Amino acid sequence: MTTRTIDRPNVRWYREPWPWILLGLPASVVVAGIATLVIAIKNEDGLVAEDYYKQGLAINRVIERESRAAEMGLMARMLVADRNVRLSLEGSGEFPDRVMVRFVHPTRAGEDREIVLMAIGSGWYQGSLPALAQGRWHLQIEDAMSTWRLTGTWVTSQKSLLISGAQLP
Repeated sequence: MTTRTIDRPNVRWYREPWPWILLGLPASVVVAGIATLVIAIKNEDGLVAEDYYKQGLAINRVIERESRAAEMGLMARMLVADRNVRLSLEGSGEFPDRVMVRFVHPTRAGEDREIVLMAIGSGWYQGSLPALAQGRWHLQIEDAMSTWRLTGTWVTSQKSLLISGAQLP
């Protein structure tokens, strides 16, 4: 019985596909890890507040302010045209000289904006709309003394919004 040897030409290792496949898998993991690190550094995770305990204790004051708005029968109608915001307040009680409106982004605290609307007539307020990303925003409308507060949701494609103080659960 004779054994045959198959003569293969001597091929260098870098010309073979298997070393590249075996080296490519760990290399792709390193690239993905660096990409994940860059994303984590550039995007702040603003979901957890540093003073979450104090905010939890203050929730009763927020509920009281929203209850106060419901007692006053407050209703706000917001109109948006170009970069201007007009707000109409209806309800019992005296209206303040200015109203604060907070545009709160649902997931990114760094995108939140606050504007002050000045009175232009009885129950009418006006101000400039800040640059906002397209999408859904939570609104908080309150007086300067923080005695009442109205909350609602607004989509940037809407030109008007009606918020009532009677929306409490």
